[in-house]
Amino acid sequence: MAIAREVSVNQLPFNLTDLEREILDQTDEEYVPHSWEELKQIIAANNLHLFKRTPSQLQLYLTWSSAIKAKYGSMVNYISQERLHWGQAVSSGASLSDSKSPAPRNPVPFADGEDYKILCNDWPYGCDPGIHHLVVWMKTKIPVNPDDGRLTESSKAMIDAFVVKVFVEPLYQVHERKDQVLWFKNWTALQSVAALEHFHVLVRDVSNEMLIFWTGETDSRRE
Repeated sequence: MAIAREVSVNQLPFNLTDLEREILDQTDEEYVPHSWEELKQIIAANNLHLFKRTPSQLQLYLTWSSAIKAKYGSMVNYISQERLHWGQAVSSGASLSDSKSPAPRNPVPFADGEDYKILCNDWPYGCDPGIHHLVVWMKTKIPVNPDDGRLTESSKAMIDAFVVKVFVEPLYQVHERKDQVLWFKNWTALQSVAALEHFHVLVRDVSNEMLIFWTGETDSRRE
C-alpha cells in the first residue's frame, strides 16, 4: 500500500513536484534508493531536481515541516535557533516568514569558523546504506548567477576548495581514497530554506567518529 497522505493539499508546507507526488504513491518496498554512481551522475549533470526521499520519509517531512512552520513561523527561524544555535533569525519583512540568516563575523565565505556549521541532514535523501548526507550552513552568502540562481565558476571553485580541505583530505589520511565525497548546491528555485545559505555534502563509508568530528553531533541524526 502506498503511503497515506497525512497532510492535505491545502496544508502542504511547499508545492510538491511531479516526482514527489510519484514517490508518495509508492511504498518503501517499491522505492529504489540512490546509489553512489547515480548520485555522481545527477550532480555531474546538475539534475538536482531528481534527488528524492523515501515515501515514508517524504510524508514525515511534509508533516514535520507544517508543524515547524506553524510553531516557528519559518524554517529559517527553526534551523537558526534550534539546530545552529545562532539565535533568532533576522527579520527582513513584516511577517515571521520574512527572515534571513544572522549577520556574519566576516563577509568572506569560510574565512571565520564561527560563520559556518556542518550538521547532519535531518531529512536526508533516500540513498544506499553507508551514504551520509551532511549540510554546511553559512551566515555568509555565496555568489550565484542572478539570472538562474546557479553557482558562478568562482563560487564552485571556492566551495570545492573548502570541501577538499575539510572532507576529502581528512578522509584520504585514513582511507587513502578520494572517492568518498560529493557536494552540490541547489539553485535558488530548488531550495526549501533559501533564506539561509547552505550546500550539501554526501560522504560514504565513513566512521561515526568522522561524522562526529565534522558535526559535533552524537545523537541519532547521523544514522
